[in-house]
Amino acid sequence: MTNPYGYQAPPGVHFGYPPQLPPRNPNGATAIIAALLGVALCGMVGYLPVYTFIDIPSGVSIGDLPGEALTVIGMYFGAAIVLLLGAMVTLFRSVAGAILLIIGALLALASALLEPALLFRSEYGVYFELVFQFEFDAAIARAAAIALSPVVLVLAAVPPTFRYLRHKPPPPGVYGPQHGYSAPQQGYPSQQGGQPPAW
Repeated sequence: MTNPYGYQAPPGVHFGYPPQLPPRNPNGATAIIAALLGVALCGMVGYLPVYTFIDIPSGVSIGDLPGEALTVIGMYFGAAIVLLLGAMVTLFRSVAGAILLIIGALLALASALLEPALLFRSEYGVYFELVFQFEFDAAIARAAAIALSPVVLVLAAVPPTFRYLRHKPPPPGVYGPQHGYSAPQQGYPSQQGGQPPAW
């Protein structure tokens, strides 16, 4: 191969082609924020079953609670577990993490919205009034579940999150040597001290 002036290029030297650069990494802001908010939402919905267990009167076991209450407790607890797993897997850059965050956020939101239907005889007005008065820790946790669940759901489902989680950085050296020079080829003995090789 010749250079722009017509001279033969030395072995291993390439003219006219700039070094190939690796593609830019996708922005992971939405994935990281979704994971962090997923941890916060996990703490909020996980607090509600713990609060229920603590608030059970003495002499009453968890089995004595009505089936509707056990269903709500199980949904909150399941949402907390799924959100925690989703946040951890997302931080390790796996697409499964975003899917788990979406499922956990939907489960948390469904738990908060189905609770009045199961326990308050569908008195949604009374339920939301008690929740958004923020007078009790459980009310704050429920309000946070209602407010944070859609945010986590949207951040985990947007395309930039999946682009970031699907992107796998190439191993070093895939894009060739820098400055357009390749490694010395075998079969050409190296010259030392400027002396020609002995044939």
